[in-house]
Amino acid sequence: MNHCKKVIIVLLIAAICTPLFYAEESALKYPVAKKIEQVDDYFGVKVADPYRWLEDVNSQDTAQWVAAQRKLTDSYLEAIPFRNEFRARLTEIANYEKYSRAAKEGDYYTFWKNTGLQDQSVVYIQKGLQGEARILLDPNILAKDGSITLTDTTFSRDQKYFSYAISPGGSDWREYFVMETASGKKLADHIQWAKFSSMSWYKDGFFYSRYDEPKEADKLKAKVEFQKIFYHKVGTFQSEDELIYGDQTNPQLGFGAEVTDNEKYLVITGWVGSANHNFLYYKNLESAAAVIPLIDKPLGQFVFVAEADGRFLVMTDYEAPNFKLVLLDPLQPQKENWKTVIPEARDKMDGVSYVGGRLIVTYLQDANTVVCVHDQAGQKLYDIALPGIGSASGFYGRKEDNEVFYTFSSFTAPPTIFRYLVKENRSELFRKAAVKFDPDKFVTTQVFYESKDKTRIPMFIVHKKGLKLNGQNPALLYGYGGFNAAMQPYFRASFIPLLESGGIYAMACLRGGSEYGEEWHRAAMFEKKQNVFDDYIAAAEYLIARGYTSAQKLAVYGASNGGLLVAAVINQRPELFQVAFPAVGVLDMLRYHKFTIGWAWAGEYGSSEKPEQFKYLYAYSPLHNIREGLAYPATMVETADHDDRVFPAHSFKYIAAMQEKYKGKNPMLLRVETKVGHGTGSNTSKTIDRYTDMFSFMFYNMGISPLFK
Repeated sequence: MNHCKKVIIVLLIAAICTPLFYAEESALKYPVAKKIEQVDDYFGVKVADPYRWLEDVNSQDTAQWVAAQRKLTDSYLEAIPFRNEFRARLTEIANYEKYSRAAKEGDYYTFWKNTGLQDQSVVYIQKGLQGEARILLDPNILAKDGSITLTDTTFSRDQKYFSYAISPGGSDWREYFVMETASGKKLADHIQWAKFSSMSWYKDGFFYSRYDEPKEADKLKAKVEFQKIFYHKVGTFQSEDELIYGDQTNPQLGFGAEVTDNEKYLVITGWVGSANHNFLYYKNLESAAAVIPLIDKPLGQFVFVAEADGRFLVMTDYEAPNFKLVLLDPLQPQKENWKTVIPEARDKMDGVSYVGGRLIVTYLQDANTVVCVHDQAGQKLYDIALPGIGSASGFYGRKEDNEVFYTFSSFTAPPTIFRYLVKENRSELFRKAAVKFDPDKFVTTQVFYESKDKTRIPMFIVHKKGLKLNGQNPALLYGYGGFNAAMQPYFRASFIPLLESGGIYAMACLRGGSEYGEEWHRAAMFEKKQNVFDDYIAAAEYLIARGYTSAQKLAVYGASNGGLLVAAVINQRPELFQVAFPAVGVLDMLRYHKFTIGWAWAGEYGSSEKPEQFKYLYAYSPLHNIREGLAYPATMVETADHDDRVFPAHSFKYIAAMQEKYKGKNPMLLRVETKVGHGTGSNTSKTIDRYTDMFSFMFYNMGISPLFK
């Protein structure tokens, strides 16, 4: 996320849109959701919110309603005749040796390894390339029920200490701990209430970002504001940590901290939610100097890369929507003094690393990764040859290193780790997975289609070789389209059973992402959000028109902002889809900003507290545009009880409204994962459970019985 058994595909074609397994059954009896008299006035527009009570996730009423929903969903899924077959194949596919996160740390090499069905990967360390690998940290023993997730690891500059972050129950809240690298001894250090933070080591401690401790009852719901940077010294209590920087005048300003390789400077990134700009500050760690601003105006995005001879390499989209690399002098930070090292190119610059005297630059070329190497002055030297069309990530290292690691994967190629020798421009295999299927039996095609306004949109389509385009193939269309996030080829072992069963996986690279730089992103922000819905609808129409599938065999899937996407398009064009999976979605666009970190998304969506923005938010808000009389697809809404990013009440209110207003026979179900957050905490066993339910629900409601052999 090689050889496999042959798969016999049995397609049982239904004559009508309802699944043949379910056509004679009456509509499900849904748990009663009481309605309250709650009407809000938005600039003269009266908006009812009868399920507001479901926002109180701690109440007994909500707990009883959720329990009843879970009981209904479980009983429905348990009745699907081939559910166990999906589980068995998904388990078999998942049971392979996986590697990730390789890095060089001084004389040590580290990597994460999963032997197959371990819930979480284990951190290994070895002395030198030929040293014997030993376990440094096994997160599987942190909690008997697997509810504690390892999320991040770092080493001190001298590798004496190893620090790690955990997420209890999948929450965005993080706790930090410290170990001695050589002995594996866990120290008493314990940091709490960190969120959206990293650990950046300096001498015998590290910088991190945290919020004030919330009330226990509100820790998964309340707004998080006034983030601050602290320094923690190993061997001390968190109460003794030194406050480094904060802003008590702006509750929404957050901060990240990074120490330069020479440990001379602390570089601070200031961020305001999802706004398309950030600030940069720095502090000279060799003196008692205060924090000094580098970029203190909202000019654009500025990503610190490295320190070079007392100046800072920074990647920015200021006056360069596809990004460029500039050199800033901290003593003369005015923009007229910036020096362009690598200018903006046709393709979007996606990342830069400064390693071994070289600048390793990754670009997105039609959503695929291209990697180039430049000298320190910016002169291009050569490309890094990748194994094929796909995605490469990594290349992290310090400027004195002569080697780095990167990972390559594609839709049918599991992640493979390569060691890259910088001066030699040579890649060598470090670790490779061995999955239990034959990737040569599948083909990936990239196509381009026109959206409603004639914009050219890329889409990847994956299926078995020789598949007949007769409109009868089950297909899953995935999309996201927001927050400057690029959709690139990546491996999902859980999707292999879909492909083996004659299914199609399609991923559309919609506007709102970063595939083509900031202009592509801005084309689906604020009042232009409808563009991403149009892009997604056009992708479905393309798949149907070209015979890949039909409306009766097409499922649509997206998570988070993608959950919003799915819920919006089935309101607008329900007849295009047979099945829908809006997962952990932002579904109440009028109140999303009132919970947890939701306020931070106003820079992407807008806010209902502003008259003009309220109009377009209300026009597409999934919760507020559910209409009676529409032939909605079979829908399974997914959320998680520890999701403190997209508050679960979005999904609760949405499914309550769908169950009330939809009068057809297609099921409208709510699947609630426990001890999982916004993706975090979804370990191997929970992932198998989730995709077992997802694909069982999909095939069942398409009238297709997969037969694995």
